[in-house]
This record gives sequence, structure tokens and C-alpha cells, in this order.
Amino acid sequence: MEKSRLYTGGGDDGTTSLVGGERTLKHSERLEAYGTVDEFSAFLGVLAAMPDLPADIYMQLQTVQNRLFDIGGYLASRPGGSGLPPVACLPESIVEIEGWIDALDSATPKIRAFVLPGGCMAAAHAHVARTVCRRAERCICRLAETEEVDPAVRRYFNRLSDYLFILARYLNHHAGVAEVVWQPGK
Repeated sequence: MEKSRLYTGGGDDGTTSLVGGERTLKHSERLEAYGTVDEFSAFLGVLAAMPDLPADIYMQLQTVQNRLFDIGGYLASRPGGSGLPPVACLPESIVEIEGWIDALDSATPKIRAFVLPGGCMAAAHAHVARTVCRRAERCICRLAETEEVDPAVRRYFNRLSDYLFILARYLNHHAGVAEVVWQPGK
């Protein structure tokens, strides 16, 4: 069996195929949305690769990456076309993330200051992933202004950024590293 080529040249004209074969511009809102979801997943992969990451956190990140792949496939499909149906698991996934947030928050000391990104390396990566998550959310919201997007997708990303914020705090606490807090005027 011959190995398939990694390149086809089909996108050399600035277009690419959606699920179902429809061609679209590479700079379209739809591609920007699912491309940023892919970028976000890559940042989660960097975080998941951190040494000494607690096993339960690693499994949570793997779960999120799988949902992101589902969402990427959904966003790569034109609504009503021959693409994928809406991501049916999202309502349960949102509840799952809320449970993770509550558990991490209860295991993390309360703070009465604005937290700056940083601390231990894993927490810093969680903060970077959080900001890319927010950008993906903005891209999805822009797409939803002109095309149908399941509202659960927006809710999922909104919860994910909250999860990554408390995860960063938890990872700093778990590592015994003090939070970096905002000190106005310094």
C-alpha cells in the first residue's frame, strides 16, 4: 500500500475544503474559528505535556482536547450541508467542566486580588491557553453573527476559560508557588 502524500496543492489558491467538499477562503470567519480552536488545542497539548502534572488534570485536558476536535469538525461543516451534526455532548461537557471548576476552586485558597499570568511553568501555560481559548471564543462569536453556530459551543468556550483560570491558580498552589498578583502603579 502506498503512503498518501501530506500535500495536495489544493489550497495553493487561498482556498480550502470544508467537510463535505465545499471550497471556502482560508481567511473566512469559519476557518478563523476552527483554526483558532485547533491552536487552542495545541496549547492544551503543551500544558498536558508538563512534567509532574497531576494525573486527573492530564485526563481533564485530554477530555477537552477530544471535545475540541469534535467542535473543530462541527465548525468545519457548513450548517445544513453534508457535514457533521451539532456536537450533542456539549451540554453534558459543560456540566462536567463546571464540576471541575468547583473542585479546583474548593482546593485553592481564596484570593482578594487580580492574578497576573505566571507562577510555575504549568500555571503559566494554563494562562496562555486561557487567552487563546478567549480568542477562539471571540472568533466563534464573530462567525455566529453571520452563520448558524450552536449556542452550546459558545457556552463551552466560556466555561473553558474559567476552568483554565482556576486551573492555573490550582497548579500554582499544588506546586507551592505564590500567585503573581497585580500591584497597581508598580
